[in-house]
Amino acid sequence: MHLNTNLKTPCYIINYQELESNFNNLNIALEKYWNNYIIGYSYKTNSLPWIIDYFNKKGCFSEVVSNDEYELGKLLGIEKNKYIYNGPIKTKESFIEAAENGCYINIDSYRELEWATELRGDYKLGLRINFDIEKFCPNQSQCGIEGGRFGFCYENGELGKAIAFLKEKNVKIAGLHLHVSSKTRSIDIYKAIAIMIIKIIRKFELKLSYVDIGGGFFGGLSDKPQFSDYIKMVSEILSEEISPEKTTLIIEPGMSVIGTPVSYISSVIDVKDTTYNRFVITDGSRTNIDPLMKKNNYFHKYEYINKNKKKLKKQVICGYTCMENDRLYIEKNGLELEIGDKIIYEKVGAYTMCLTPLFIKYFPDVYVLEKNNNLVKVRQAWTSHQYIQNSIIGEKK
Repeated sequence: MHLNTNLKTPCYIINYQELESNFNNLNIALEKYWNNYIIGYSYKTNSLPWIIDYFNKKGCFSEVVSNDEYELGKLLGIEKNKYIYNGPIKTKESFIEAAENGCYINIDSYRELEWATELRGDYKLGLRINFDIEKFCPNQSQCGIEGGRFGFCYENGELGKAIAFLKEKNVKIAGLHLHVSSKTRSIDIYKAIAIMIIKIIRKFELKLSYVDIGGGFFGGLSDKPQFSDYIKMVSEILSEEISPEKTTLIIEPGMSVIGTPVSYISSVIDVKDTTYNRFVITDGSRTNIDPLMKKNNYFHKYEYINKNKKKLKKQVICGYTCMENDRLYIEKNGLELEIGDKIIYEKVGAYTMCLTPLFIKYFPDVYVLEKNNNLVKVRQAWTSHQYIQNSIIGEKK
């Protein structure tokens, strides 16, 4: 994209056409390989109200993992039965309300098993499964040999106990949820999930109305697995035991649909030389595109005020905060950056806006780049007025 030179930075820009492309490609894959499906957009990935509204208008459900996210959806007008409620910190009140409204709820804890017994009727209650993904896919899970902490463990019998408990209490088990956090996002991860679904269905003789394979896919990257690769493989395995005619496939995309369409724009505000380095100071921060501060490389490009400049051996690109580790990357043998040049970080839509801290500067503007290349502001930058909202100032008398 070519920027409006008057655009105040820093800011995020959502590319509408790229977002549409990601979503359409996902729909095409699901229609082709398992045409009875629900897409649950993951709020935790990016809960910007404009984005939530976009996916709601596309017919997606809201995948929420806390009472706060559930209440956010209600405030934004999401239909009362269009939630997939996950996570270990549900409140009892929201659990009961969501169940009675016809939402999908994946039970993640023992207290939720007890809450389920208080319901009277036929509800969309599933169990989150904890299984040894490292056994299937060595060195691919985020947790490694320590294992994940969510759901009921298959290998040690805890899942069996949970199923027996619900059956004894005459609570129908409608579904299974097998989201796995992986480092690789490989197709093998989803192959393992599908195999486990079939194994559990057969072992416990379950009749399910849905299976939920979670999210964590690649999306929007031409050199990585495509939606069709994942869904085709999963459907082939699931078809050994279940069918689209009787069982809904739920997926919970977040990063795969919103990660690539979002860019973060910053400007160079100062350049200084020290004994060891040329430091390039920008009005953006690592905390806005890499909140966990783990990366050392980003998709990025430049817009120079003047391209007729020399190359420098080393430039250290830094953010605006007062932390020494707010250093984004080292530009080697690149054109000399000067005040007013812009650095555009691409593919930063996932887990950035949600995790951006209110540290030194507040939340920046967010724009949508529409089909006609118009920029529409969909979130106004916070000021100190928003920061102090709901606060008590001074001693209460």
